[in-house]
Amino acid sequence: MTNTELSDEERWQIALAKDRRFDGAFVTGVHSTGIYCRPSCPARAPHRKNVRFYATPAEAEAAGLRACKRCSPKTQSAEEACVLAAIAAIRADGAMTLEALSELTGYSPTHFQRLFTRTVGLSPAAFARALREERVREALAEGSSVTEALYAAGYSSPSRFYAETKGRLGMTASDWSNGGEGRVIYWSVVPTSLGEMLVAATDIGVCCLSFGEGEAELQARFPKAELREGGGAFAALFARVTAAVEDPASSISADIPLDVKGTAFQQKCWEALRTIPPGETRSYGEQAAMLGNPNASRAVGSANGANKIAVLIPCHRVVPASGGVGGYAYGPEIKRELLRREGAGRADLLASGDLFGDEPPHGKPR
Repeated sequence: MTNTELSDEERWQIALAKDRRFDGAFVTGVHSTGIYCRPSCPARAPHRKNVRFYATPAEAEAAGLRACKRCSPKTQSAEEACVLAAIAAIRADGAMTLEALSELTGYSPTHFQRLFTRTVGLSPAAFARALREERVREALAEGSSVTEALYAAGYSSPSRFYAETKGRLGMTASDWSNGGEGRVIYWSVVPTSLGEMLVAATDIGVCCLSFGEGEAELQARFPKAELREGGGAFAALFARVTAAVEDPASSISADIPLDVKGTAFQQKCWEALRTIPPGETRSYGEQAAMLGNPNASRAVGSANGANKIAVLIPCHRVVPASGGVGGYAYGPEIKRELLRREGAGRADLLASGDLFGDEPPHGKPR
């Protein structure tokens, strides 16, 4: 993780919490003792005035510091090595039983399950599923047939893929491959206090919500889908969506069904966004840490930018660590107003003006 992705105050709070998820993201230099440590070092916390943060051990040593003998920041811990070995085995062999992984690493199944989940952010089984889904997406994007992609990714049958992803991915592998061909999408442009809002849904749930867009932009997102103006059957759903946008602090959005498609990593990012409570914000680094990968803040920014469902998947709750509201596909004023309605109390978020920090911008969803 680069020095611009976490502020020094965030690093200091991480060091005080001894959060091992950030081991490897930076090191803590204590100039009163001349040593540098992992963020999770169990030693007593130093005085803040004596602390500086460095991106790598090499930078800390260039500043005249030496490695802490207690937490060994230059070496990989035995636990880290075991998790990396397990990840390599899963990537090479596909799904492996917990018993096989525990035998490989030398830990008991229960202890290894906790260790892997704490380090990666997913259980070994969930990591293997996410990896298979990602391989399917990549193969389809490269032009493979659905059947070829599923078997190449390690699924025993197409039915196994649909059983694992049903209810989470929404659109099927075929939909991903052919631009929504054969699907019917119902849409409407609804007036709101934030401006005109495009809302679109399949028979599964909402698949697009944006501001200042219309049928042409929707067709570009789903080039082979059949678009129909939403009728009476969708009036109630669209009314609930509008109510959720007008009052984003309410719990209305939690019960609105969604039909989204994305890579396994994008799905994880979007699910993490929906866990951020109204009135609270996260930086891109903090969102990456929620996924168990603090080095992925740039990838998180890209995944947020690919979000097609504004407000209901609340990417507006991610802001730059350096201050301000940051970028937003529909303009900073809409983002700032959504945060104001949710009760975000930080003065820098609610101040007028286009404040774009140094975090990855939330680009126009595609």
